[in-house]
Amino acid sequence: MVRPMPRADFTHVRYWVFDLDNTLYPPAARLFDQIELRMTDYVMAALGVDRARANHLRKHYWREYGTTLAGLMREHDVDPGPYLTEVHEIDLGHLEADAALRDAITALPGRKTVYTNGTAPYARRVIAARGLSGAFDAVYGVEHAGFRPKPERAAFEEVFERDGIRAEEAAMFEDEVRNLHAPWTMGMRTVHVGPEPEEAPHIHHSTPDLAGFLTALR
Repeated sequence: MVRPMPRADFTHVRYWVFDLDNTLYPPAARLFDQIELRMTDYVMAALGVDRARANHLRKHYWREYGTTLAGLMREHDVDPGPYLTEVHEIDLGHLEADAALRDAITALPGRKTVYTNGTAPYARRVIAARGLSGAFDAVYGVEHAGFRPKPERAAFEEVFERDGIRAEEAAMFEDEVRNLHAPWTMGMRTVHVGPEPEEAPHIHHSTPDLAGFLTALR
């Protein structure tokens, strides 16, 4: 059982780190439906396999390595640059600005950062579409971690060192349960964005309403 949110749990936080996909926009936007289709297409072309096999590998590599890209790099020496450009060229036209989320983020005391397993340029496109441009002090993508993905602790460590984030004074907001384990071991306050997960002792709090959760911290 994830415990309720006492405001006191966040009085020490000076660094606020946010995932992007399905965290800064609702899962109902279904951006990953577009991304997964493009991933499968890329795997088909790069490895010369049919769609069923490519779709299987996409899922397998995500489970095994943290991202499909990590599996393609380790097992097939795929160049990450063209892959990342191709899979993130998606339509964001249906995303809507969220003034309440923007207000809640900008009101937080301290430094606000986005860290995604996507790319920083893609993240900035999504941030702009959500009306959140200017709300964050920095945006980091998988390229800033040497293409190592969350949930690898080394990926978090590299990004946090780049940004000067002190984990013991930080909170991480993320929709993927497994991606919160490393921040927890590093001493961060962990917040799962989505339905309350089962059997997740490394998650301090869970919320389906990020804007509401952050507003309650004021």
